[in-house]
Amino acid sequence: MITARIPIRTHVLTEKDDIVDVVKKYTGDIVEPGDIVTVAESVVAITQGRAILPETVRPGFLAKILCRFPGKDGSLATPHAMQLAIQETGTLQILLGVAAAAAGRLVGRRGDFYRVAGHHLALIDDVAGTMYPFEKHIVLGPKDPQQVVDRIRDAIGAGAVIVDVNDTGNVDILAVSKGVDTGGLTRDLADNPFGNDDQQTPIVILKMAG
Repeated sequence: MITARIPIRTHVLTEKDDIVDVVKKYTGDIVEPGDIVTVAESVVAITQGRAILPETVRPGFLAKILCRFPGKDGSLATPHAMQLAIQETGTLQILLGVAAAAAGRLVGRRGDFYRVAGHHLALIDDVAGTMYPFEKHIVLGPKDPQQVVDRIRDAIGAGAVIVDVNDTGNVDILAVSKGVDTGGLTRDLADNPFGNDDQQTPIVILKMAG
C-alpha cells in the first residue's frame, strides 16, 4: 500500500546524463528499502540520446505515404516520425503492421498496427512538447528498459519502474525491477504525478507501508 508520493525535481536532463546516476543523486537521501522509484520513460530515452530534431531526419517515399494513415493526433502522423519508426523496426515489420491495422478496422478492432509492428513504436512522441530544450524534438521510446530498472535497483537498493503516463489516465508500465508488485501501480499513477514541463519532476518515489 502506498502511503506517499514524492515528486523529485532534477536539473534539465540531456544525453550527457546517465539516468542511473541521476536517480541515485536525487533520491539517495529519501528512498528506503521497500520504496518504489518510478521514472518517466521520456527522460530515460532523452538520456540515451533518443531525442531527435525532425530536421535531421530525411523521410523516404514510404514514410511520406504511410504517415497519412494514422489519425492526425497520432504519434506517427508526420513523415519524420514515421521514418524513425521504419528505421527502428524495419520496412517489412511496418508494412505487416499496416496490413494488420487495415484488416483489424474491417472488423472494428483497433491497435493491431502496434501489436504487429511493435509496441515500442507507440512510445514515440512526435514533437513531444516537453520542457525546453526538447519541446521540438521527436522522442523515441527508451532502449532496454529492463536493463535500466535493474541497474537502478542495484544502485539504490529499492524497486524501480519505468512508466509512460499521460494526462488522460493511461498508464503503460515498460519495465519493473525484481520484487516490485505492479498490482496497484496503474491506479496510483493514473493522475500523472510526473512533471515533464517546467516542474522538472520526472522521478516519483512511492513510499510503501511497512
